[in-house]
Amino acid sequence: QLQLVQSGGGLVQPGGSLRLSCAASGFTFDHYAIGWFRQAPGKERKRLSCFNTNDGNIYYADSVKGRFTFSRDSANDTVYLQMNSLKPEDTAVYYCNGVFPIQFPWGQGTQVTVSS
Repeated sequence: QLQLVQSGGGLVQPGGSLRLSCAASGFTFDHYAIGWFRQAPGKERKRLSCFNTNDGNIYYADSVKGRFTFSRDSANDTVYLQMNSLKPEDTAVYYCNGVFPIQFPWGQGTQVTVSS
C-alpha cells in the first residue's frame, strides 16, 4: 500500500517546539515535491512548506518562515517539520502530502495544539 505515515504532534505551550515526521511507505520521495499542510477549524487547508527533491529548493509560507524548518533523511525516506516558537494560531491538524507530480489521498493528519 502506498501511503504517508505521520507521527509527532501534541499539546505544547506558546513558545514551545514540536517535531513532526512523515515517512514514505511503499514508494520513495525521490523525484517528488513533498509539502506540509495544516487546516484549522473552519479554515481551508493551507500549504506551509514544500521540499522539491529534484532541485533541493524549499518553500515556506510567510506565516511560518523563520520558525519552521523542513528537512529530509534520505536514508530513511522520511521528512520532518521542526516547529519552534509556536503560537496559539498554529493550532491545527497538520498533514504531509505530495505537491507534484501527484498527491496521495489525504490521511487523518496529526493534531497540534498550542495553548497555555
